[in-house]
Amino acid sequence: MQHLVLTVIGADKTGLVKALSETLNQNEANWLASNLSHLSGYFAGVIEVAVVEANIQKLTQDLANIEGLTISIHRSNDVEVLSQQELEFVITGNDRRGIVQELSSVISHKGANIMSFVSTHQSAPNWGGELFHAVAKVVLPPGMSPDVIVDALEQIATDIIVDIELEKAS
Repeated sequence: MQHLVLTVIGADKTGLVKALSETLNQNEANWLASNLSHLSGYFAGVIEVAVVEANIQKLTQDLANIEGLTISIHRSNDVEVLSQQELEFVITGNDRRGIVQELSSVISHKGANIMSFVSTHQSAPNWGGELFHAVAKVVLPPGMSPDVIVDALEQIATDIIVDIELEKAS
């Protein structure tokens, strides 16, 4: 089976996930994982699928025919997944320009890799401003204590709260 990563974007409208899932199913592709969102009037997402090599050409043609979506198809490399320590952290703090850059710089500087990052921005009238909230999964370098990253993140600003949950990647 060949793994493909699809990136999709288009003006949001009812039925886009249905059209994607039907096209994948008709071409005997298995929907493995996804992250789909509505962002400022657009439907955007990333989908990982598995499909037999013989079906890729027709799948590519059928995906191109889904009205209203621009879809890019990327073949995955055969990368062996090793047992790694993951750190999932939840960050909440006052929103400000550059907060994602600060967070990602700290994580990268410590040698960790962001595997998943989901963020939101919300009004917080009781706090007198806007709140930034993010949930991220980070793969730690071998032998690194999670406290190294947590401590570094908490040094960014006094208004940032970091909660962590450890788990073993499978």
